[in-house]
Amino acid sequence: MIWELDFALLLFMILCAIAAITVRDLLHATIVLAAYSLLMTVLWSVMNAVDVAFTEAAVGAGITTVLFIAAIARTRRSSSD
Repeated sequence: MIWELDFALLLFMILCAIAAITVRDLLHATIVLAAYSLLMTVLWSVMNAVDVAFTEAAVGAGITTVLFIAAIARTRRSSSD
């Protein structure tokens, strides 16, 4: 594997993880977690685990993101933060 690509993926994954924790809006956190899942998909593909990458893309980035956004849309925001 190309170590530069591995390092870049690791760096972006760490940045996404930190951003998901520190962001205050739930919708933004959901989008960052979807980006994290897509980066995991690329990482699994680079490691030649295509079946795991496909599952991560379908479940992690696809269904989970849609369910999180639907749950956020159905809740009411009562605080003024």
